[in-house]
Amino acid sequence: MLQRDDLLEATEDGRLVVAVHPGEAESFSEGGVDYEIRPARKSDLSGLVGVIRQVCEDGASVVARELADRLVYEDIVVRRTPTRSRVVFVGTVSDEVVGWSDVELADHPRLSGTAELTVGVIDAYRRHGIGSHLVQRGVTWAGTEGCRKIYQSVPAPNETGIAFLETNGWEVEAVREDHYQLDGELADEVMLARRIE
Repeated sequence: MLQRDDLLEATEDGRLVVAVHPGEAESFSEGGVDYEIRPARKSDLSGLVGVIRQVCEDGASVVARELADRLVYEDIVVRRTPTRSRVVFVGTVSDEVVGWSDVELADHPRLSGTAELTVGVIDAYRRHGIGSHLVQRGVTWAGTEGCRKIYQSVPAPNETGIAFLETNGWEVEAVREDHYQLDGELADEVMLARRIE
């Protein structure tokens, strides 16, 4: 009955999991690069984790680096539990993952209406619109889940990431001084947010 009502779906290896419908694949072409933005699949897990770790190796996002570790531990890309939901979108070029956006919702009454997003694209594929499409896909999905606001925390040395988010309609809400320790140095955390219409 749960499968009939579209609440469960079978994975590639035949297991039943909670169905989450974050949408279909969309194709784009910009600056000579053809790419697709779509919901991540289990088969993307290894490439997804590799891309997150590559983007975050210089401390660009502490939160995203933790996401990579959770993905490896949980061995799934989509999670829906009574307390937390996660969906991941990937940007792919020739079926290879080159970027991601991850949206996590806390299913707690005091946090309802907010979501956390991480996003990243490997250097070779930046400036082709992939990151902007990934952000928009995450924001749109959060809106369909009833969120009114989405946020992301970025280490202050990641000036490129902060500028990218501001270009995409995000605003700095707060700065927590000396929040991160990156390569033995203390760094501020810049907390950015965007309202969802």
